[in-house]
Formats: sequence, C-alpha cells, structure tokens
Amino acid sequence: MKPEPTTASHPAAILAIILVSYFMILLDNSVIFTALPSLQADLQLSTGELTWVQDAYTLVFGGLLLLGARAGDLLGRRRVVVLGLVVFSIASLLIGLAPTGWWAIAGRAVQGIGAAIVAPASLSLLTASFPEGRERTRAVALYGATAGIGASLGLVIGGALAHWISWRAGFFVNVPIGAAMIALAPRFLPESGRARGRFDVFGAVSATLGVGALVFGIINTVDAGWTSTVTMTAVSAGVVLLIVFVLIERRAAQPIMPLRLFASRRRTGAYVARFLYLGAMIAFFFFTTQFLQEVLGFDPLQAGIGFLPMTAVNFAVAMSIPRLMGKVPDSTPLVAGILITLTGMFWLSRVGVDSGYLTGVALPMVLIGAGQGLAFAPLTSFGIIGAPAADAGAASGLVNTFHQVGTCLGLGIAVAAAATVPAAGSAAAHLASQVSVALTTGSILLLLALIVTAAVILPADLAERRSRTVTAARPVALAEPAR
Repeated sequence: MKPEPTTASHPAAILAIILVSYFMILLDNSVIFTALPSLQADLQLSTGELTWVQDAYTLVFGGLLLLGARAGDLLGRRRVVVLGLVVFSIASLLIGLAPTGWWAIAGRAVQGIGAAIVAPASLSLLTASFPEGRERTRAVALYGATAGIGASLGLVIGGALAHWISWRAGFFVNVPIGAAMIALAPRFLPESGRARGRFDVFGAVSATLGVGALVFGIINTVDAGWTSTVTMTAVSAGVVLLIVFVLIERRAAQPIMPLRLFASRRRTGAYVARFLYLGAMIAFFFFTTQFLQEVLGFDPLQAGIGFLPMTAVNFAVAMSIPRLMGKVPDSTPLVAGILITLTGMFWLSRVGVDSGYLTGVALPMVLIGAGQGLAFAPLTSFGIIGAPAADAGAASGLVNTFHQVGTCLGLGIAVAAAATVPAAGSAAAHLASQVSVALTTGSILLLLALIVTAAVILPADLAERRSRTVTAARPVALAEPAR
C-alpha cells in the first residue's frame, strides 16, 4: 500500500509548476490553429498534411499516455516529469526550425512523446501532493480549468505571434518556459516512491497502432472516400488492434489500463464524455480559425483576438469553479456546461459566407467559453474519483488519453464530414459550407456527450451523494444492555 498523501511542503510552488507544465503542453494543441494558413503556405502543405501537423501530436500524445503514466509509477513521477519536459522543449525547438512539412510533422510526433510523459505524471503528482478534501478539490479543479484555458488562450497567443513574428514563434516560446520548469521541478516537486513492476509494452504498442490506424483511415477519406481499399483496411486494422489491446489488458499482470477502473460509472462516464466533448471542441478550433481568416478576411492576429470573447468568459467561469465545487453536485456544472457548449456550437454551425462576426461568431463563442469553463474541471475530477492509490497513475493517464484520442478522432471525423461538401461557388462560400458541416458534426458529438453525462454520470453522482448524506445522518447505535 502506498502512504496516504500528506500536505506538501511547498504547495503553491508544486501547483504552479504542475499547472504551467500542463498549460504548456495543452497550449500546443491550439497555438498552431490561428497560424495554420501561414504554416500551410510557408511549408506548402496539402490539406491532409496540414491535418497531420495536428494529428501527429495528438495521436502520439494519446497513444503513449497510458505507458507514460506507468513510467511515472515505476521510475518516479518527478524524474519522469523532468524527462518529459526535456523531450517536449527540444522537439518544440526543432519544429520552430522546420524547413519542410515532414520535419514539422515528425517534430510534432516527438513533441507528443514528451507531452505523454508529462501529463499523467503531473496529475498523479498533484493528487499525491494534496490530501483528499478541500485542498485536492481546489487543485484538481484548477488543473481541469487549465485544459480549457490553455486551449482558448493558445489561439490568441498563436495568432499574435504568427502575425507579428512567424508561426514558428509559437513553438520557440516553449523553450524558455520548458527550461524554467526543468530547473524548478527538481527543487520543489516531491519524488514519489518507485513501484516494482514492468512496462506493459504490448498493450502500449497495440493501443497506439490501433488508434493510429483508425485515425489514418478516417483522414484518408478526405482524398479517397470511405470505399477506398486503404481506408477500409486502415479502419478495420484499427478496430482489430484495439480489440487486441483490451484482450491484452484483461490478461496482463500489470496492465497500463487496469479494466477495474471502468467499474465506476462516474469514471467511465467521464472518460466517454471527455472523448466526445474534446472531439467536438477540436472541430471548433480547427475550422473556426479558418473561417475567420479565409471567409471574414481576418489576419492571424485579428483571428486570435477574435477568440477573446470565448477566452475571457472561459477564464472567468473556470476560476469560479473551485468555489462552486463542494456546494453543488459536481454533475450539475458538468451537465450545464455541456448543454451551454452545445447551444453555442449549434448556433455557430449556422454560419455562412454572409455571416457577420458579432452575431455569427462572437456571441456563440461566449456560450462555448462559458460551457468549457463549467465542464472541464468536473470532467477531470470524475475521471480520477475513487481510484485507489495503486491506480492513481493509470486513472490520470486515462483522463488525458481520452482527452487526446478524442481530439484526434474528432478532427479526423470533422475533416471527413467537411470533405463531403461539393465544390460550388467561390472558395470562401465553399469553405463556409464546410465549416457549417464540420461544426454540425461537432454539435452531434456534444449531444452524445450530454446523453452520456445525463444517463451515466448524473444518476451515479446523485446516488453517491444521497448515500453519503444518509450515512452521515444515521445515529450511532447504542450498545444493547446485557441481560
């Protein structure tokens, strides 16, 4: 048994290092979006290659997260966090120097390796450093809020850097941040105990290859369609490999994804809802930035500023969540957040070539930002709730795995849906129609996330709270006098 967490000696420093490191790796999920047109022009990328600039990162990130979580348990989480930051920072530098498309895509894949090491180990360190109760609830809420804020703020930062300097600056900025975290982590982060065991390499390989084949097949539909031999082979191989992965995990002595974690309805619901929610949000980020620049005529800086309504509201709402959690069931802001996001996404999906920024984009963004601010923290807390100490790393890895795989598959599905729009009229009109279809697809994913949350997480959460209330109110039985 691992000892229960004790109060950290430098809680503020620990929380700051963890949140900045997590913010940095999530920033690179979105910092590139407002720079996509200039990156595509500079490196002369096709639409498929441009998609892989994003998917190479999220695919490797999501596929290796479970192995990264296990590495933290076996090698020590502080040591693993530092290693991940080194890999991530070096990869960021190489992407910024990329002379060709393949170099940038390969660099993004290496960046994904570093992110897969940092993310689960940092969340595990957070739960280990703060005792269960108010302190951990606040820390986990801030960690969850960082996911939404990092994604939103990345659009603004990426647009500003691409306009004033170059798209490359969005990657160079990671180098000094990463160096600072590498220097501070050994000083302030506590080292966790090293568990005995081995890596579930076969599980990690089958999961990564399975997701990769599935995503490749979906992206291939953009050029070849669903009936293509390559598409059908890739999708079929992906499904088979993921089934093999589950079978491996059932028999593995030390699995990277213990299936017992899915025994909790709240955790399982949180993983699936996060997968669907992030699949919708990646479609929003990827296509809205193109709409702002290619249809409304914004430059990268204006496009980044164009996301400020969402970013500001997201930040304000997310900062209120730590005070709200504990006063109401966590499922309440989660349901409200997904519903509000769905409303904003569906509104935004109605855009066309004649849409104006204020009513067509900015006002829907306000709703999307508010929904994000409400949803991310409870999605994170439900993903690790009740997990035993021995499975803390695996539960943290699953939270981030479903996050990244959701973005990867979601982008592939959205791109494939947009590709079904026949070319007609001007280029701007065609793109506007593609954006509408992609965001409608995102709305469907959000509706599914809402259904999962309402049907799985909400009843389980309310039942758990009623059980705790009854237990707390039950009087202690008096011993019956001896006769």
